[in-house]
Amino acid sequence: MSAFDDIRDYVAIPRVLSLKLSPDGSRLISAVQSLNPDGKSYGTALWAIPVDGEPYRLTRSAKGESAAEFTDAGDVLFTSARPDPTVKDATDEVAALWLLPRSGGEARQVAARPGGIGGFRTAGGVVVFASDVLTGEEAAEEERRKARKDAGISAILHESYPVRYWDHDLGPGRTRLFAAKLGGDRLEDVRDLTPDPGEALRDVTFALTPDGAAVVATWRTFLPGGEQRIDLVAIDVATGERRTIFTDEGHDFGGAIAISPDGTRVACVRERIGGLDVSVRNELWIGDLATGEARAYAPDLFPMDIEWAPDSSAVYLVADHQGRRPIFRVPLDGEVARLTQDDAAYLGLNPSADGRFVYALRSGVDRAPGPARIDTATGEITDLPSPAPRPEVPGTLTEISATADDGATIRGWLVLPEGASAANPAPFLLWIHGGPVASWNDWQWRWQAWIMAQHGYAVLLPDPCLSTGYGQEMIDRGWGDWGPRTLADLDAIVDVAVARDDIDAERIGAMGGSYGGYMANWIAGHSDRYKALVTHASLWNLDQFAGTTDASMYWQREFGDPGSERYQKLSPHHGLADITAPMLVIHGDKDYRVPIGEGLRLWWDLQRTNVESKFLYFPDENHWILKPGNAVAWYETVLAFLAQHVLGQEWKRPDSVA
Repeated sequence: MSAFDDIRDYVAIPRVLSLKLSPDGSRLISAVQSLNPDGKSYGTALWAIPVDGEPYRLTRSAKGESAAEFTDAGDVLFTSARPDPTVKDATDEVAALWLLPRSGGEARQVAARPGGIGGFRTAGGVVVFASDVLTGEEAAEEERRKARKDAGISAILHESYPVRYWDHDLGPGRTRLFAAKLGGDRLEDVRDLTPDPGEALRDVTFALTPDGAAVVATWRTFLPGGEQRIDLVAIDVATGERRTIFTDEGHDFGGAIAISPDGTRVACVRERIGGLDVSVRNELWIGDLATGEARAYAPDLFPMDIEWAPDSSAVYLVADHQGRRPIFRVPLDGEVARLTQDDAAYLGLNPSADGRFVYALRSGVDRAPGPARIDTATGEITDLPSPAPRPEVPGTLTEISATADDGATIRGWLVLPEGASAANPAPFLLWIHGGPVASWNDWQWRWQAWIMAQHGYAVLLPDPCLSTGYGQEMIDRGWGDWGPRTLADLDAIVDVAVARDDIDAERIGAMGGSYGGYMANWIAGHSDRYKALVTHASLWNLDQFAGTTDASMYWQREFGDPGSERYQKLSPHHGLADITAPMLVIHGDKDYRVPIGEGLRLWWDLQRTNVESKFLYFPDENHWILKPGNAVAWYETVLAFLAQHVLGQEWKRPDSVA
């Protein structure tokens, strides 16, 4: 039986999440997520992957472990909320920092904070970590947190925007950076590097120089009108002195931050701040760490992961490219070269110290992530034994393309089920990606086309306008013209797909999440070719959405002030009167990116106008459906809804939502 036949088998597949190479190049460490014994949640554990041997598990705890980093000596640091066995009545509510000796034995807790420990970096015998801190006297923080909890106070007084992010409230604590030295049983000389940062370090990304002398971090500056800008700063670990490296009123800096092994340069992502007539643009930005003098490299690539070559002469990066995500080598002087030539998507770059190899997670639309070794001289790719074996997909993957009405080439991946033929054409599903600045090029745990293929559907994964990997022009084509331009692109490539004799052009449906959900809603009011539509975490009333999302300033840049012409032109809710196809609305209550009000308003509008519809509601999920049981309910409900309206079968309510 295929792992894609029963959704419960699918959600139980272990998942490789990360990859780190030891300083001596002998082994990799990976965080692996798997189903907990109760079957209701996921846990994570660290696995060792010898470069010339079989993987083995390193850690076990009920709370799990994540965010592993190697020290210079080869020990492993990681975060976990497991209780400290050396402390009587120790609580396990927040993550602490732990060290697993290279020589073996039990891990020990080396640092803890009342607000927990988030991201961390280590180099030169120094550890820098982020922690949530309440304002006031540091020594009394734990007591103040307890007093607030005991008094039943959950109120947060805000004096600036925003107030929440993704699925959690912001405040009352604020992120700070702490520095300490490795040594003994605990971290030594723990110091607050940023004693009064305000909200500047919210969602901070940072890196540590190889000698541990400075940390390079993102720094938010809040501006009038709810706007903000992200600079890149250097903070002296010994003194806490801060200086700005990169700042520009038209750009944000951050993303993946990497410091050259010789300690002289910093590489990051520079993102152009969009506007009504200016699209977003991401580019590799490399500059002198001391002077801030910098320039852009590889302008046609949107970097997603950056690591330096060991001789500091070039950086390796991964970027979306024509439905793939290859590894590129970008020299400081010379031409950009594509290192990997296959159809895979790469992340988690780890160049070896001798420069011979790059280790990375290798995946693709038809392959789950696993560790691989790439020869930097030849580009030869070797898959390494994985702690989570890849499931075999039930069908084939085909690439197709079409020419849009304006002459642009639109390409996509077509997932075909086993047995699809002219004699047995498969029903068809259009899946529209989110973002919207994104691409279908990787394995999807949440939107898994192979589950649909196992149930007989052909699934088209297209990259219309606003997709990455096709140059800036593809993004410019759809900027400020979401619905009309994207629908024209989708129509062009759907026409090509359904013209195939192994696809049934009469039994077709469409679905999407986030921006893809926006497009499902737009299609519902502007096209009659689909028998049913599934819209997940979708934008419905743009004016309402733009003022309630967790990042209103971002959308205001592209759409303008509330009530502007662009909102009127592009909001799907104006097409309500023309919706006739049945719709399945799906939304999570903890979704702060696209707030639940969008789903509720859409559901009410469909009900009051008598459109055949259902509403699958998740009280405890965010923008994504993450809990195993809820994932089962999601897929089973979607399959039942499509079976009724696309396949013409009798409606059967799934047991998971009975």
